[in-house]
Amino acid sequence: MSEILALGISHKTAPVAVRERLAFTDRQALQFAQEALRNAEIDEAVVICTCNRTEVYLVVGDPVQAEAELLRMLSERAGMRPTQLAEVIYSPRNCDAARHLYRVASGLESMVLGEAEIQGQVRRAHEMAMQAGCTGPLSNRLFAAALSTGKRVRSETGIGQSRLSISSVAVDLASRLLGSLTDRHVVIVGAGETSELTASALSARGAGTVFVANRHAKRALSIAERFGGSVVSLDELPEQMTAADIVVSSTSSPHQIIDDDDLALVMEMREGRPLLLIDIAVPRDIDPACNELEGVTLYDIDDLQAIVSRNVDARAELMPQAEQIIEEEISRFARWLGQSEALPTVSALRAHADALVRDVLSDNDGHWESASAADLSRVEAIANAVASRLLHEPTVRLRSLPEQRRHASLELVRELFGLSDERNLTRRRSRRRSSAGEQPDERLAEVRQLRARHDRR
Repeated sequence: MSEILALGISHKTAPVAVRERLAFTDRQALQFAQEALRNAEIDEAVVICTCNRTEVYLVVGDPVQAEAELLRMLSERAGMRPTQLAEVIYSPRNCDAARHLYRVASGLESMVLGEAEIQGQVRRAHEMAMQAGCTGPLSNRLFAAALSTGKRVRSETGIGQSRLSISSVAVDLASRLLGSLTDRHVVIVGAGETSELTASALSARGAGTVFVANRHAKRALSIAERFGGSVVSLDELPEQMTAADIVVSSTSSPHQIIDDDDLALVMEMREGRPLLLIDIAVPRDIDPACNELEGVTLYDIDDLQAIVSRNVDARAELMPQAEQIIEEEISRFARWLGQSEALPTVSALRAHADALVRDVLSDNDGHWESASAADLSRVEAIANAVASRLLHEPTVRLRSLPEQRRHASLELVRELFGLSDERNLTRRRSRRRSSAGEQPDERLAEVRQLRARHDRR
């Protein structure tokens, strides 16, 4: 029986110093999903990674085993002990996991409530995973429903009408610190979607803009032409920073773009003129040590979060309506999930009963010397009728189990009757053979202890 499992960290649970350890490029996200699928208990996988969150959505056989394996993989990537990482990771299952994804796609879990970019990021993550063969019926249904819910929340509540984003918050911060941005010299490092939004917000404030292109020179030129900026090479960054008033950095580089030693030389050439640095990237583009230099003011993504938290706007009033829509859509998904979960168990239960009838009849074959063909046919019909009537009430009840009892009840039925999906069992055994030598029970020990500690809170 398949279940949905999500593991993730976000700006709500972990600081940027931890989040940047689990940041993925698009290619790395696919590679991680493909690696996860080598595990015997994981059947489908999608990875979402933004500046504020890294989340892995899985369809699994054994959620406890799968969670332990994913926690191990994530902790290895982060360079942390699994117990350390588990303190900041959330791991909802089934409808709770679906509810969380619905909230993410709707912008309710974003740093800026209702921001629109997250829906496109969720869509791209799912599409890439689907094209790579990492998804299946359950995850495809889950993501389609989440995106549909996000669209409904935005259209029916107006929660995203003002088009606020992290980029616009960064520009508001610069304006608050420096006053008018008209004719200010601004350097934008990077040419991605966030940089484009930043350029748009700066252009609206009358700022002069210079784009620093790295791997995306053509895209940088296209954006610069739209907003009256120009493009320079990354090698020219120190020279541009010498003249800049503001530097906003948002690249997907795994390495820092600006370090404190290079910036110290730049500040010497500025002859005391202050410089505002805003780092929106995760992993961070700017060495935090730069903030110790005289004349430098550095804000990172977590600093922006603190600003947003102090300035909650009217969007919060729309939360109850948005959450009601999400609960309506979750109820719809739960009904579908309940039917899809119950059907394999019901089918397996009836197949089990049919097999028992055949076995009993076969065991008594030859013991009916005086029985005619009609008598034997009637005995078989009676046996089938008894099995069918015996299973009728359990079948009806299994199909109508309430959400809070469904998973446990279905699992109990399968355990009591010794039912199993032979196709999945064979596939998982094959995967286990390919990963021989691992000791999952040992890896689970610490995680089980931590989970028990969480449950007691």
